[in-house]
Amino acid sequence: MENIIDMIAKDSDAAKISDELKDLLYQKAAKRVEDIRPSVGNTMFDEIEDESEVDTEPQEEGDD
Repeated sequence: MENIIDMIAKDSDAAKISDELKDLLYQKAAKRVEDIRPSVGNTMFDEIEDESEVDTEPQEEGDD
């Protein structure tokens, strides 16, 4: 972040500043995705297992 502030203060090329900002934002987003991935994966797979357990139960036929 300090690098970006220095670039702005030194009146660097706007494209370079923009690239640095994008890189920083992508890094932060990637870290957040990696941090939340395990909990989302567990939630998604737990739901699938619960649904498959219900579907695999044998159905009883009535003697009507």
